[in-house]
Amino acid sequence: MALAARLWRFLPLAHGTVRKPWLLTRVAGSWGRCCSWRLRGSEVMGNLGAFKRSLLFSALSYLGFEAYQVFSQAAVVHAIAKVEEILEQADYLYESGETEKLYQLLTQYKESEDAELLWRLARASRDIAQLSGTSEEEKKLLVYEALEYAKRALEKNERSFAAHKWYAICISDVGDYEGIKAKIANAYIIKEHFEKAIELNPKDATSIHLMGIWCYTFAEMPWYQRRIAKMLFATPPSSTYEEALGYFHRAEQVDPNFYSKNLLLLGKTYLKLHNKKLAAFWLMKAKDYPAHTEEDKQIQTEAAQLLTGFSDQK
Repeated sequence: MALAARLWRFLPLAHGTVRKPWLLTRVAGSWGRCCSWRLRGSEVMGNLGAFKRSLLFSALSYLGFEAYQVFSQAAVVHAIAKVEEILEQADYLYESGETEKLYQLLTQYKESEDAELLWRLARASRDIAQLSGTSEEEKKLLVYEALEYAKRALEKNERSFAAHKWYAICISDVGDYEGIKAKIANAYIIKEHFEKAIELNPKDATSIHLMGIWCYTFAEMPWYQRRIAKMLFATPPSSTYEEALGYFHRAEQVDPNFYSKNLLLLGKTYLKLHNKKLAAFWLMKAKDYPAHTEEDKQIQTEAAQLLTGFSDQK
């Protein structure tokens, strides 16, 4: 209304007055010197109604645009609030180990353009793929689905450390279906994205842990795979158990006991380095870790089996 009042003051009949005749005469005189026609007072007065309507229409159009902007901004704010609400629900379900409910929630928003939502959907798809009740055919579809979500997340926000992390994880999973050549070629991409995730967030223990897995995987690569890698690539990826151990310990320093698999791999890496005392220490921690997910249960079982192997050797 304040805007309408300001615009109304500029209309010709505002406040019941007419512009002073000397203004019209001056305009007519100045134009008469350079044009072949003159504005007469009656012509100006006769067009005042049309002029007023034109300005009023312009004012209303402007007000309509202002209203559109206000409503658009309100819609954006509402959309952001809704996404944040969904993310809170998703994080609660993830922490509660509600894998299937989490997937059902997030797939409703699979067309979203929000990177934070998309990488969570990639993670949820992968978690469903790893459930024991998931068939091999379903697992493959979910693995490729997860990669697509992770890729979209990265496209939407290249500064998201989580998008880099889950893109790398999903590429690794897809490699299981594409053969040894693709898996080795993808290793360079995977390492690059893990390193980028760590650079963007040095306090993310999971990214550091995954870099440790990358090192561990190439440290224990079978000889025949190394041979294939050397045939296919001039400088195939390589690493050592010492490098892997460094990343696993670094992850624990950032966030102690954050992940049962990090505890398990610390134990397994010490076994590879023939340090049974420290291996037993970390394997015991993995076995006693509270099982929140199916993966935790599998890790408890593996740690217990490795510890049993210790006792059998005594």
